[in-house]
Amino acid sequence: MLGPGSGDQITPTLIHLHWLPVKSRISYKALLLTYKSLHAHAPQYLSDILHPHAPPRNLRSSDSGLLTTPRTKLRTFGDRAYSVAAPTLWNALPAEIRNIPTLDAFKRALKTHLFAKAFGP
Repeated sequence: MLGPGSGDQITPTLIHLHWLPVKSRISYKALLLTYKSLHAHAPQYLSDILHPHAPPRNLRSSDSGLLTTPRTKLRTFGDRAYSVAAPTLWNALPAEIRNIPTLDAFKRALKTHLFAKAFGP
């Protein structure tokens, strides 16, 4: 049984099992749902929340698959809403992961990316 302050002892086990920490797992689930929403594999009401980024003039980033992040008034709760969190996480992904065409390949690349981000190279 793990006692208080023993969080450092579980890290090698997480790495060995290739499990993501809780915060990364939440990001994984949100990004997976975002991918499904953008590729018509999720309920329509979720797809309606996400809007492609459309700059006022033609820029190189116009075709990069970014999403518009709505502004919020409340930093503590407003930023946790799916309509804000999903585009924020999505836009932080590298373009090569955002543009993966198949769901299985996206899952693999996303988990590898989040794992490397959480535990280092």
